[in-house]
Amino acid sequence: MLVTAKEMLEKARDGKYAVGAFNINNLEWTKSILLTAEELRSPVILGVSEGAGKYMTGFKTVTAMVKAMIEELKITVPVALHLDHGTYEGCLKCIEAGFSSIMFDGSHYPIEENVEKTKELVAICREKGMSIEAEVGSIGGEEDGVVGMGECADPDECKRIADLGIDMLAAGIGNIHGKYPANWQGLSFETLAAIQEKVGKMPLVLHGGTGIPEDMIKKAISLGVAKINVNTECQLSFAAATREYIEAGKDQQGKGYDPRKLLAPGAEAIKQTVKEKMEMFGSVGKA
Repeated sequence: MLVTAKEMLEKARDGKYAVGAFNINNLEWTKSILLTAEELRSPVILGVSEGAGKYMTGFKTVTAMVKAMIEELKITVPVALHLDHGTYEGCLKCIEAGFSSIMFDGSHYPIEENVEKTKELVAICREKGMSIEAEVGSIGGEEDGVVGMGECADPDECKRIADLGIDMLAAGIGNIHGKYPANWQGLSFETLAAIQEKVGKMPLVLHGGTGIPEDMIKKAISLGVAKINVNTECQLSFAAATREYIEAGKDQQGKGYDPRKLLAPGAEAIKQTVKEKMEMFGSVGKA
């Protein structure tokens, strides 16, 4: 059974740990993440971007797949199915499809328009019993073909959005989607502290969790971050393990080309990556 992200993030915020949001784009990845969460007794958020949703033939297909896997794999830890960086239209589609949580990325709109659209979605989510995340301050890097330089959010704008009744807030603090460049200046903890002071107990979200040093992760959690998104690191570990399998010629041995064998090393690599992240975030045993 799917749950909303709201309750698990409130517990994480109070307990000074973070829940990992791991993006999914196929059955193997979803299975690996769910089994790891169950093994470690960790709550988990399955993130779906609009691009990944289309790749998996639509949001209703994703919802049906996740619900079936939770039942068949006997997953008992809390699981949220969450739209990642959703457009206004994408949010409406995911609400209709039965997601338990959505993120509306209104950071590309002027603040007044961001406020208006967020307010509308908050009202719908309250009626449906869903949780909603909003964003202020563009996150850097690339997300579904949209490239941004990243910026630090305005704490006063963060408060305006938080006061609309959202359940969690993603705020730009110099974080980036994808690989961090060598000249990356690090997270702006001054900005994060200012945001936390403005929004109080609101659980904060850190996008671009791949490659951020552990000491920065721990400090971010101490300042109210309760959800950390990870995508690129799973992609990299899957690709590396698959490449190693093929370069070793194992796909040429017996029926090594069988997709079940070909995908297995990558799936195991994702399990290991997810395990390492859950241990770093402190969510192990918190289910």
